[in-house]
Amino acid sequence: MLLASEIPPVTGSPAGRAQLTVQRVAGQSAITAAQSHSPMKLLTPRARGESVWTYTSSFGGGLVAGDQTQLDLELGAETKCFLGTQASTKVYRNPAAKLCTHTTMARVGAGSLLVFAPDPVQAFAESAYRQTQHFELQVGAGLVLLDWYTAGRTARGERWQFSRLESRNEVVLAGRRILWDAIRLDARSGFQGTAH
Repeated sequence: MLLASEIPPVTGSPAGRAQLTVQRVAGQSAITAAQSHSPMKLLTPRARGESVWTYTSSFGGGLVAGDQTQLDLELGAETKCFLGTQASTKVYRNPAAKLCTHTTMARVGAGSLLVFAPDPVQAFAESAYRQTQHFELQVGAGLVLLDWYTAGRTARGERWQFSRLESRNEVVLAGRRILWDAIRLDARSGFQGTAH
């Protein structure tokens, strides 16, 4: 089992890291801590209520060669949180094949609900991207997880022209892995896109 401590954190400076904590305060879900460092950005249009609403974004509108981002999310007991993105996660063209990465580490307390519904990843031609998402749920916690991606910039004739796209999702409930889902599309392994 892949434990939270085994997922490599973003090293060095806090660049590219965002942290969000939601707790139950006076009978409502409330954001009690939020911070982010460029290129990551957190938008919180509803910081308190039956459910908090949060969106991740990035300065520059996407990831460029070698960007590494990480989101650490903590939901206390009996809270609700919707987390989305401001737009699709764009992974820009990168002829040098420097890998862009994103890691999400989420801990969801007992009786809490996390709706994790980002817009799709949009990997441009000649880009390389790896995403790892780890969710730890306590007993009675709920998770709605959406993980999707597009063929690229199809309006520009790019269809499956990225160099590499990986996505790994792991869900652990009360210490037991209940879901492991992984996909890898890699031109070096014979995956071939089309130009139209």
